[in-house]
Amino acid sequence: MITMATRAGPFTHTVNSISRTMLWVMAALLPATAYGLWLFGWPAIFLLVITLATALAAEALMLKLLGQPVRARLADGSALLTGWLLALSLPPWAPWWIGFLGALVAIVLGKHLFGGLGQNMFNPAMVARIVLLISFPVQLTVWVAPAPLGSANAPSFSQALTYVAGHSTLPEHMSAATSLGVLKTEHSRGISVAKTTEQLPPPEQLAIGREPGSMGETSAGLLLAGGLLLLALRIISWHIPLAMLGTLATLALVSNALDPSRFAAMPIHLLSGATLLGAFFIATDYVTSPVSRSGQLLFGAGIGALTWVIRSLGAYPEGVAFAVVLMNAMVPLIDRGFRPRVFGRSRRGQSLDTKKPKIPL
Repeated sequence: MITMATRAGPFTHTVNSISRTMLWVMAALLPATAYGLWLFGWPAIFLLVITLATALAAEALMLKLLGQPVRARLADGSALLTGWLLALSLPPWAPWWIGFLGALVAIVLGKHLFGGLGQNMFNPAMVARIVLLISFPVQLTVWVAPAPLGSANAPSFSQALTYVAGHSTLPEHMSAATSLGVLKTEHSRGISVAKTTEQLPPPEQLAIGREPGSMGETSAGLLLAGGLLLLALRIISWHIPLAMLGTLATLALVSNALDPSRFAAMPIHLLSGATLLGAFFIATDYVTSPVSRSGQLLFGAGIGALTWVIRSLGAYPEGVAFAVVLMNAMVPLIDRGFRPRVFGRSRRGQSLDTKKPKIPL
């Protein structure tokens, strides 16, 4: 009796999987997240829990409605990472419904309406961040000064519950602006950027991150360490982060040299806002970034350039989320123009000449 094996052709095997990748990204985010939670206390902890729980619940609901396996898809970690990144981009003391609504938008609108995991065109967390910023600009621009757990200014567990529930307003002495926000506000009042910069924290303090901002904007040093870990593990490649940071740094350096009264210096652009979070953890999303290395360089450079344009010439003090989503929309065009070379063919699709082996006489 003759039997035929129904096997496909040989494929490359790898230990990589969706769940492994998501777990390593979350592990790389853990130090910066823990630092942010300590820095902003119980309200930030509650917001993170609400955002994660809502993201998982929304993912389970959508999978159930679409008739897909719920437990297996939840276990891959993609919904958890989306909620995590969204929480890092929000004001740490935002009310509960901001985290709840944002996670719903990220999972339902940003992910499943495009077809689910691997099909979304835009980064779900950044879609939610932009929707919230446009819809609720007041809540998305209320920042607080750091109040580390255990310090005199830190709210207690019960006080934090009242803030998150929206039953009490933010104490006036806790309200503060981010470095990028201060620059934008003061410039609109006619005060030069150079003069305002003197009042901002020095670069070494920005690197530590003990300043107002979202959890994803604090501790540039810990975010950089997490990004380097992902590079070392080859979870991400260097092309997008280097192109983004290099372009942003170059534009900031040149513009500041030409007109320091109008444009902020390079360290402020690199160490403030969501620059490092975007470069290593958001722009490098496999699904929403180009396939080829050359395309990734163009993609990263575009995000860096747009970030500088929005921050320096636009109305918003921060521009990473807008820049990422705008460049996400360009990915199909970039992939069309920067196709990877087919093995055995030139970049124009022509067969490569092969040398005939010499036959010994």
